[in-house]
Parts: sequence; structure tokens; C-alpha cells
Amino acid sequence: MIGDVLTSSILFEALKAEHPDSELHYVINSHTFHVVNNNPYIDKYLFVTPEMEQSKPKFLAFLKRIKQEKYDAVIDVYSKFSSNLMTKFSGAKIKISKHKWYTSYYYTHTFKEAKTPKTNAGLAVENRLQLLSPLCQKVPEMIRPKVYLSSAEIKASKRLLTEANIDLSKPLFMISVLGSGNNKTYPLPHMATIIDCIVEQTEGQVLFNYIPKQLNEAKTVYNFCKKETRKRIYFEVFGKSLREFLAITHHCTAMVGNEGGAINMAKALDIPTFTIFSPWIQKEAWNMFEDGKKHVSVHLKDVKPELYEGKKAKELKIEALALYDTFPPKHIIPKLQSFLEQF
Repeated sequence: MIGDVLTSSILFEALKAEHPDSELHYVINSHTFHVVNNNPYIDKYLFVTPEMEQSKPKFLAFLKRIKQEKYDAVIDVYSKFSSNLMTKFSGAKIKISKHKWYTSYYYTHTFKEAKTPKTNAGLAVENRLQLLSPLCQKVPEMIRPKVYLSSAEIKASKRLLTEANIDLSKPLFMISVLGSGNNKTYPLPHMATIIDCIVEQTEGQVLFNYIPKQLNEAKTVYNFCKKETRKRIYFEVFGKSLREFLAITHHCTAMVGNEGGAINMAKALDIPTFTIFSPWIQKEAWNMFEDGKKHVSVHLKDVKPELYEGKKAKELKIEALALYDTFPPKHIIPKLQSFLEQF
């Protein structure tokens, strides 16, 4: 996933700091490349394509390519079956991953993931950084994921916005209106209420983050908004590619909406964020760099902890839509209004 690839990219900055002459390669799904493009700490990318995932011969050819690189060390962030095979084929002397009892024999070093964060970087960052300890004498407590845009991309996106009659001297909010699935998407009428609140308090301008196949759902949120709110939504202005979305977001005052890759990318662009977590997602893992001001989040568990007593993650995921029904905007808006006061 895009957010995972972006977050794992912090490992390269730390490795280059201690091993400046090292050559660092990143194995990622091909569709995620744009979020790490131009990263100065990554020397080479190896792409896992959809064709490889569907063809055993093509995946085997990819494994042989990895073997030809003759790696000294491999960090396997996920320890899934496909990455287990990549690690084994690499022939590296140092093989690092998170601890799983059924795959630990693949690796020379494994680490159990922490359950409680030590810093406001969050568990997603902290658990990744601990994987560096076999290779680095000084493992940093935190590193922020970063997106690297070119000046040309920034200029082009500014021109796109101004030509759409958006006033960049006034607040501009990017809304993550849809999650990656129904169980990660705040109910559409409720999201419209959130957007109404933003416009009423700030008189700001609004952009929607969506992709063409989500057009109908995005339009539904737009139609649920009040008439005065709709006048401030520039619905036709959206990133037609991931890089264009990133460049547009660079000019935004803040991003508000569903937790996911878009929120993580906004943080990597140093844009303030207000995140609405799905009821089944572990907030401690992905509320990266939350400080109560620039980065703020809300979670049903904060409001109704009794709903989580004795429940396992799998149960919560199944019940996600029902749990969303117990999380109306009235539980979110007071915190959102405090967040918006800074703009």
C-alpha cells in the first residue's frame, strides 16, 4: 500500500546517514513508485508488477534477478510469503524482519513489534526503525517520511489551481472523502457534515481527493453538503495522477478526512492534518506525529471505550460499519473546530 511504502522509506535516510557509501535498493509494488520518486536516499528500485503476482514464471524470474544483485543485507518489513522468498533468494548474510514464529528461521535477526509507542512518531515508524539495529550503531528515535516534489511540479500545480480561480491567499482544504474501502470510509452524509463545518468556520475553499472510479461516491458527498458549502467546493479540480495529487496538496492549508495513504502523504509534505480513524484501525500505529495542534486525530475508542472491551481486531473489522453508526459528527466537530482555529 502507498502509505506503507512511504513510511518504510524512512529506513533509507537512516542507513545513508551511517553508511553514506552504501547502495540501497527498494523493492516495492510498481503502482506505489510515485510516492517515493526523487527520494535522494534510494539508489535503485525493483518493481513487483501485477503481472508478476499473477504469473509464477514471471515471479520466479524476478527472484532470480534479486539473487543476481548479491545483496549483503536485506530488511524485510512485512515478512509475508512473497517477501520470505525474496529474502531467501537474495543470499544475503544479514536478513532482518519482524518476528513471526513460523518464518523466523528465514532470518538472522527478528524483532517483536512494540504495542505501545514511546514517541509521537507512532508504532508504524518506531517498529520499522528497530529493524535497523543490526546495521546501525545509532538508530534514531524518529524520522519523518518525506515526499520530494520538483520545482516544476510545484509550479505546474500552482498554475492549475489559479487557473481554476482558486485563491491561494485564502484557506484551501483537501478532503480525504473516501477510504480505501467501505470499512475505512466515514459515512458519506456524516462526511458532508464535517465539510459543512469546515466551510462555516473558515470560509475556506475545498478540494476532494478521489480517483475516477470513486466519482459517484465523491459526488454523493458533494450533494449531501449544504448549498453554501457546495459553492466553495472545486469538485472538478483533483489530481489525475498520484504526483499531481501530491503537488496540489503541497499548496493546501490542511487535509481533513479518512485515515489512509492520503493523510500520510500530507504529513510527508508537512501539511497539517485532521484524521478520522476507522473504528477497527489501531490508532497507535498510524497516528504518526500527532501533537494535538498541527496533527490531530479522532477515534471512536476515545469516545466510547466500552465498545472495545473484550473485542479482538478481527471482530472490530467485521463490525466496522455498525461501529461507524455510533460515531456521528457531534463526537468529532468540537475537536475539529479547535483544529480549525489556527487557520
